[in-house]
Amino acid sequence: MKATAAIRIGRRGALHLALAAFGVVMIYPILWMFFGSFKPTAEIFSDTGLWPKTWFTENYRQGWSGLPRVDFGSFFANSFVVSLAVVVCNVASCSLVAYAFARMRFALQRLWFAVMLMTMMLPAQVTLIPQYLLFHKLGWTNTYLPLTVPHLFAISSFFVFLMIQFIRGLPRELDEAATIDGCSAFGVYWRIVMPLCAPALITTGIFSFIWTWDDFFSQLIYINDIVKYTVPLGLRLFLDGTGGSQWGPMFAMSILSLIPSFLVFLFAQKYFVQGIATSGLKG
Repeated sequence: MKATAAIRIGRRGALHLALAAFGVVMIYPILWMFFGSFKPTAEIFSDTGLWPKTWFTENYRQGWSGLPRVDFGSFFANSFVVSLAVVVCNVASCSLVAYAFARMRFALQRLWFAVMLMTMMLPAQVTLIPQYLLFHKLGWTNTYLPLTVPHLFAISSFFVFLMIQFIRGLPRELDEAATIDGCSAFGVYWRIVMPLCAPALITTGIFSFIWTWDDFFSQLIYINDIVKYTVPLGLRLFLDGTGGSQWGPMFAMSILSLIPSFLVFLFAQKYFVQGIATSGLKG
């Protein structure tokens, strides 16, 4: 018995060591960028060591206020505006559509559900040109409208499917009891389903925030004015094709740009795991 317990402990210890080693490998690029943000630009690629020889904090000052016409704080503010708008739109629209699919009965429901699932497999590059032409005719280019308004129409099929699976796991007796008490269909959605779907809603909010915060391509397509740039576009300003890239300030601002996503996930990870787990098991 003691030998068996020792073998089990040894296997667990080896597994934990392997996982720790894998974690170090995965986090090493972030550590390299973090310590690189405290090195002069000339030393970042010439010094093979991880630890800086001298801590050069000037990168953070240059990165924050060293750009022409605007400081990096404006990019953070713009990213927060776009990301929070997308979060609100996704949570509101996707939950409504998910409630309709999960609780209501309407014509061609299975067909529309299949179409919704098919859009999850459609590459974004297929619809890029038609969308740009449409938004250009509407006069929405160089604004945040193309990045936010479409989310009012539940275009994120992944979040719709996530919430459908969660709502299907809720007892229908709650809906029936609320209906008997006089709740309308929207009242059941607002008073019963929405509070019980908090884990799925928070999961949707986390993904929406992180994906929008990190989005570069869509923002590059629609935003032209530097004053309206978001964080990903602001980081691109430090790169110069002629070889004069400011790697130190870019690393410094990259580290700062990771903080919002990290904090969002850190404080909501319990609900995130709960929402993913229950949505995957129920249905």
